[in-house]
Amino acid sequence: MMHHSLTIDQDVCWGCTHCMKQCPTQAIRIHDGHAHVLSGLCINCGQCLHACPHGAIRIEQTPFGEVTRYARRVAIVPAIFFAQFPDTYTIPHICQAIRQLGFTDLYLAESGVDVLNQLSPRIIPKTGLTISNYCPAVMKLIQMRYPLLLEDLTLRRPPSQIMAMFARAEILAEGVDAQTIGVFYFTPCAAKIAQIKTTGSDESRLFQGAINMDTAYNKVREYLSSHKTPDPSLPDGFTFPGCTASALLWSTVKGECIGVTERAMAVDEMHNVIDFLEQLEEDENTNLNFLELDACAEGCAGGVLTVRNRFLANERLRHWAQSLPSELDDALQERIDQYQDIIRNDMEMERPIPSEALVWDTDTSKAIHKMENSRMIANALPGIDCGLCGAPTCRTLAEDIARSEASIRQCVVLKLKDPKLMNQLSKIWGDRSLGKGLYNGSDVS
Repeated sequence: MMHHSLTIDQDVCWGCTHCMKQCPTQAIRIHDGHAHVLSGLCINCGQCLHACPHGAIRIEQTPFGEVTRYARRVAIVPAIFFAQFPDTYTIPHICQAIRQLGFTDLYLAESGVDVLNQLSPRIIPKTGLTISNYCPAVMKLIQMRYPLLLEDLTLRRPPSQIMAMFARAEILAEGVDAQTIGVFYFTPCAAKIAQIKTTGSDESRLFQGAINMDTAYNKVREYLSSHKTPDPSLPDGFTFPGCTASALLWSTVKGECIGVTERAMAVDEMHNVIDFLEQLEEDENTNLNFLELDACAEGCAGGVLTVRNRFLANERLRHWAQSLPSELDDALQERIDQYQDIIRNDMEMERPIPSEALVWDTDTSKAIHKMENSRMIANALPGIDCGLCGAPTCRTLAEDIARSEASIRQCVVLKLKDPKLMNQLSKIWGDRSLGKGLYNGSDVS
C-alpha cells in the first residue's frame, strides 16, 4: 500500500476549501469544518500545501537525527538544492556546510544522468512513445487514472536511484559494513517521500530516509550565516565530482528532452499534465517519441519543499551549467566503468502496475449498481460545482453518496431551491445524517 506523506492538522484547519479546489485529483473533502484526504485518490503532489493559507497541511520527513545512526552518512543532493541559495554562496561553500551537518559523503543526484548515458546511451526505443518516469507524482497519477499508458513508461531508473546504488557500491568497495551505510535523499517533492516510505518499494530499498529540502536549506543557511567564508581547513567538494552541463539541467522543464534526438515534448504543472494525458488516452495521434511530464510548474524548481522563487532557481542552474563540460573526462568514465556490472544488473525497475483509485465495492455486481446510482444522483444535483457541500464537484458528491460516504442533504443549493424535492431524493438515495460514518475508513488525516 502506498504511503502518504501529507497530513492535515485538524486543530489548525479552518475548512476553507482552498485545498479542495486546488487538488488535481479531487481527493479532498470538507467535513465537520475540516479537510480530509481520501487516500485512494491522493498522489502526494502537494498542490494542497501550496493552496492552504493556514499552514494546516504538513509533509512528514525522516527525523534528521536518524542520519547519525550510521557511520557512513551519504547525502544524495539534487542540483536544485544548491540553486535555492543566492550567488553569494558558492557551491563548495554549500557542500562544506552539508558536511558540517554530519554527512560523510556527498553525491550530486544529476551525476546519475551521466552514469545512465555512459552505460545505456539510448533513452527511448526505436518505435512508439516513451513517457518519462522521473516525476513520482505523475507516475502515481498514471497508475491510478491512465493504466493503459503504463506500457509506455520508461523502465530506466531515475538518476537519484542510480546514484544511491553507485554511492553504496563505492563505499562497500572500501570494505565498509553495509549495515553502517545510510543513504539519504534531499527532496523538493512530497511524492518522493511517499515513495521512500512505502514498504517494499525500490526507493525504500535504496534510501534509508528522505530529508525535506526546506529543512536542509534552513540548517545549511544557519551554518552559512555564521561562517561567511569557507574554512580552508575543512573538506569540501563532491565525492563524485560534478556532472556534465546537460545532466545538470535534467530536473528543469525540457531537461530530459535535451538528450532526445527524436520528436519530444515537455508538459509541466499538474493540471496541464492531466489535460494532456486525457487527450493521449483518447488515442490522439501525437507523433511524439518522448514525453516529459512534471507535476510542478518549472519542474523541480517549483517543488513544494523548495524555498526560492522557481524562476530564479532555474536561472542559477542554467548559469552553473555554463561552467560545466559537455562530456565526462576520462577519470570519471573509468570510475563509472569500475562499477558498471553492479549498475547494469539493476538499472531497470519493474513495470508499475495499475492502482485502484476509487473502490466502489468488492462485489462486482454491487460496484456496477453503485456506479449507475452515482450517474442518476449526479443528474438530480444542480451541476454548478459550488463546493458548499464539502465535495469539489456535484459528480464527486454523487459518487460519495452512491458509496454511502455522504448524504444528498449536504447539497445546500438543492435544499434552498426545492426542500420538497430534497426530502423525496433523500428517501430514494438515503438519509444518512452528517457525522455518522462519512468518509470513514478512507481518510488519512
